[in-house]
Amino acid sequence: MFNYTFRWNQAFQALPQMLDGALVTLQIALLSMVIGVALALVLTLFRRSESRILRGFATTWVEVARNTPALFQIYMAHFGLGSFGIHLSPFTALLAGIAFNNAGYLAENFRGALKAIPETQPRAGRSLGMTSLQAFRLVVLPQMARVAFLPATNQMVWAILMTSLGVTVGMNTDLAGVTQALNARSFRTFEFFALAAVIYYLIAKLVTLAAGLLARRLFRY
Repeated sequence: MFNYTFRWNQAFQALPQMLDGALVTLQIALLSMVIGVALALVLTLFRRSESRILRGFATTWVEVARNTPALFQIYMAHFGLGSFGIHLSPFTALLAGIAFNNAGYLAENFRGALKAIPETQPRAGRSLGMTSLQAFRLVVLPQMARVAFLPATNQMVWAILMTSLGVTVGMNTDLAGVTQALNARSFRTFEFFALAAVIYYLIAKLVTLAAGLLARRLFRY
């Protein structure tokens, strides 16, 4: 018989703590995206390299990142590296795992964006006296950013949601960790996790909305 008594007041009283955790969640997601974009650009260049070693390294990274669970990647950063004497804090392990995942997915997004750019574009830059690197940076990269921007927004949302996996490695300052701690003290599971789900949803929608506005401003032409 359904006899559960909802006590939303406890959840709303803890809302400031949960919002503090949401800020940590957003911080991890943003840092992981910055690192992920930088690594993805390097992987993109490696995949275009004439070196089989560099191409193989980049391809392996992308394949592992895209075809293994994100939880596995976070576990490897926290527990796996610990087996070799490299001990990362829960925050750092979570950041490293998400950044690794982001880099793999973003590198594939960038590869698709590059395919949308005609080969004549970099050749036109070279004909104006640019080096290969200058042509990539000044001609190809801006067009690639335009094509890949909105797909990268989806990856940002995914990064926000992936932070919830931090509780499995002892992360207790992000939204999921704070919610878990509050639930352990009060056993009001439905109320706390329902409120956390709403906060995650609002963060994701705000990020999507902000990205859409930014895209219209940056890529008007």
